[in-house]
Amino acid sequence: MISLSTAQRARLAAEPSAADPGAFPADFRWGLATAAYQIEGATAEGGRGPSIWDTFAHTPGRVRHGDTGDVACDHYHRWRADLDLLAALGVTDYRLSVSWSRLQRTGHGDLDPEAVGFYRDVLGGLRDRGIRPLVTLYHWDLPQPLEDAGGWPARATAERFADYAGRVVGALGDLAADWVTLNEPWCSAFLGYGEGAHAPGRTDERAAVAAAHHLNLAHGLAVRRIREVRPEARAGITNLITDVVPGDDTPADRAAADRLDAAGNRVFLDPVYLGEYSPAVRAAFAGLGLDDLVRPGDLGVIATPTDFAGVNHYQRIVARHDESAGRLRVAQRPADPATTSFGWSVLPGSLTAVLTRVAKEFTALPLHVTENGASYDDYVDPNGDVADVERVAYLRGYIGAVAAALRSGVDVRGYYAWSFLDNFEWAEGYGKRFGLVFVDYRTQDRIPKLSAHWYRRLISTTRPETQESR
Repeated sequence: MISLSTAQRARLAAEPSAADPGAFPADFRWGLATAAYQIEGATAEGGRGPSIWDTFAHTPGRVRHGDTGDVACDHYHRWRADLDLLAALGVTDYRLSVSWSRLQRTGHGDLDPEAVGFYRDVLGGLRDRGIRPLVTLYHWDLPQPLEDAGGWPARATAERFADYAGRVVGALGDLAADWVTLNEPWCSAFLGYGEGAHAPGRTDERAAVAAAHHLNLAHGLAVRRIREVRPEARAGITNLITDVVPGDDTPADRAAADRLDAAGNRVFLDPVYLGEYSPAVRAAFAGLGLDDLVRPGDLGVIATPTDFAGVNHYQRIVARHDESAGRLRVAQRPADPATTSFGWSVLPGSLTAVLTRVAKEFTALPLHVTENGASYDDYVDPNGDVADVERVAYLRGYIGAVAAALRSGVDVRGYYAWSFLDNFEWAEGYGKRFGLVFVDYRTQDRIPKLSAHWYRRLISTTRPETQESR
């Protein structure tokens, strides 16, 4: 049980619950999410080899303040206490990723036994606490040897990923039924290989387009391999889906929005769920080699049927026509109001719009909101509490947006708040806090924020059988 201070109890009592809690079915999955490189630390322990994020973070000037994931939240050593904390928060589900560079340090061959043992301990610990895992196979930590051999722009990396996926699901699948192949392949392809803002830090538009296609191919190959190894497993992919709107109702701005949507959303949604790269996608990448990359049979592999669709959503983007914006970009800005510490919009209706669109235009599969959250400038007050009232309001609004989607008939099965713990926020280092639990990186103390207590109360409200004291 998590104790509440007097001040926390007073603040919590003043915070209304999420809109329309009756919209959520009794078996709705309430979760929190993390990623291996962002929380585990222990980057040179347990059989782990270097990943592209180790290399990137240790390259001067790449990550704010020179931060790295070497220690992060030290979850590798503190996982038992962290799972106890998850249980105390009352969540039914936990989305975690396994580290490719920990399990298969070179990206080839047998899995490391010590790494397999670590993840079996974690998954077994979740089972013992009554928490269902949703396991992501790839959350951006490509083994450095595979990058040295060409990385995601090389077709062979997709084949290596399928082999890795089959081995991992074979080794751990008795402890986890639900698997995500890739997390946000847009970020891997375009931030990693196009803009250079994420690992591996390359700036080559053609390489980014090649990476996008091979990530799509990797997903399809992995699903097929998972089906061979464990036919009973449930598999899907989770994409970052942004709500893109034109700045003005003019042909030029509408075209800019369509282009951004094609290059950001549809390049992954179309082939996975519709079995094609649409004309809009092909036009967005004209002259960058996409048509040359697609071999006979590729689209059929990419569209291999899955069991659910993951939706990560953070913001609405306003697109405007700009001749100087570049081939793969348009002039864009977050929709007002931009109130997170990242400057991202807080517009809950954008999540309803995204969920409705995916269900209407792309797939009838069950949807899971696999990430949604906000960074704020959280701090520990003199009472030792973290009163993140902005995040409480954010969660209330966006969970209300999920309720609105459910009421309109969208088949949403779960919501995973990003994130469980404050953690290494990629190129921003430790300067952005998304967690419902505050992490003091000096002491590694965990302090549940007001939002954590609010989320626990919400879960108990929507699941009457859940005890508040859990």
